Amino acid sequence: MTVIDPAFATVGELAAAFARRTLSPVDAVDTLLGRIDKLNPSLHAFIDVYAADARLAAEAADKAIRAGHAVGPLHGVPIALKDLVDLEGRVTTGGSRVWSKRVSPVTATLARRLVAAGLIVLGKTHTVEFAMGGWGTNTHLGTPRNPWDPRVHRTPGGSSSGSGVAVAAGLAPAAIGTDTGGSVRLPAAWCGIVGLKTTVGRISTYGVLPLSSTLDTPGPMTRSVEDAALIYRVLNGPDPEDPATLAWPHDDPLPALRRGADGLRLAVLPDVERVGVEPEVLAAYDAAVETLRRQATIVPVTLPHRFADYAAATGRIIGSEGYRYVGHLVDDPSLPIDPHVRPRIQLGRDVSARDYLLTLDECRERRRAYAAATADVDALLTPTTQTPAIPIDRVDQTTTPAHFTRAVNYLGLCAIAVPNGYTAAGLPTSLQIVCAGGHEATALRIAWAYESATPWRERRPPLS
Repeated sequence: MTVIDPAFATVGELAAAFARRTLSPVDAVDTLLGRIDKLNPSLHAFIDVYAADARLAAEAADKAIRAGHAVGPLHGVPIALKDLVDLEGRVTTGGSRVWSKRVSPVTATLARRLVAAGLIVLGKTHTVEFAMGGWGTNTHLGTPRNPWDPRVHRTPGGSSSGSGVAVAAGLAPAAIGTDTGGSVRLPAAWCGIVGLKTTVGRISTYGVLPLSSTLDTPGPMTRSVEDAALIYRVLNGPDPEDPATLAWPHDDPLPALRRGADGLRLAVLPDVERVGVEPEVLAAYDAAVETLRRQATIVPVTLPHRFADYAAATGRIIGSEGYRYVGHLVDDPSLPIDPHVRPRIQLGRDVSARDYLLTLDECRERRRAYAAATADVDALLTPTTQTPAIPIDRVDQTTTPAHFTRAVNYLGLCAIAVPNGYTAAGLPTSLQIVCAGGHEATALRIAWAYESATPWRERRPPLS
């Protein structure tokens, strides 16, 4: 009988072990809470841990499973939530000291769905203030430590920094992040895990603190592609509280997950976009393309605009809409706002209504142009980031690492980041698989085919 390590077991492995009764949810939760007690003071992944409630939920799950009354296949599986996700009666800070005592008035739909499916919330994970930043830093509440370097404090990726670190370091088998310009995929890339950026409307944002109503998307962060599919299946579907979800029926990606990439056409990064990507990242990307070439047809593509253009336009939308939500806070010099976040939000202060609406018009036109240029391919393959994680003291806070990720939000697409290698220094690299909006099942299918052909997800970081 296979014995699994609760700290690094996948969601699927935990669920199967609970069903077979070879592992109890109580033991799994106790193991994870013990690791959080030991490692979180240095890793700084969690801002709050619900130890007592998690243990009670684990006991209830264990009894239900033993009695044959499991509420679903994931009953008893632990999960962490980014500190943007409201839980009624709990503090949700949004990464801001200003909101250190903000008590959630509601419970987010995605949290309700997780709990209804039997998952156990371990606690809340750190985020960049107001989710406005890709490096993963937080001046006032602390920056999570990337677990892949025991000597140098490196960027964990943001804004879902704590979620990425928690999953990578074996503090939770899965976590929820949010992605407005790369905030699920950047920490997934730099922490060596899987991150699914969903299409707007696939997963309800009700009860999730907003940054950009046009671009915000919640998504799962996990240690395997299958786990991302399992969590996505629980979360997606119409929600009357979020009108954007009413356009999408419930999506189950599992039936197609293991079909492989045979018969699919995958486009590669145009040569002009390779400039600026570090050599080791490019080498890992090229090797990933060759791996997928054994199954799929690899084709070139000419994109109508540069990734840098998409990234800049995304920033204008985020700045304008972010200022709508928290402009009154960042404009108050007496408040302890992160000095790096304040100017990012204030970019929206001087944008006129006319310029904002013209920006949205331009976005719609560029979406049509991209769709036409990629009409005959099933996915576009890119590196997720241009570099591996860098030392915190080398971060230029006036820039963004979201070069390849922002385009996905801007163009209304979905994407998944999956580990595709390691540098000579042992830092993870990542492949981004980009699909048309609503085609999460295809992105997951390609990612599963790649993951199954490579050994990368088996590695564990030194600080775990």
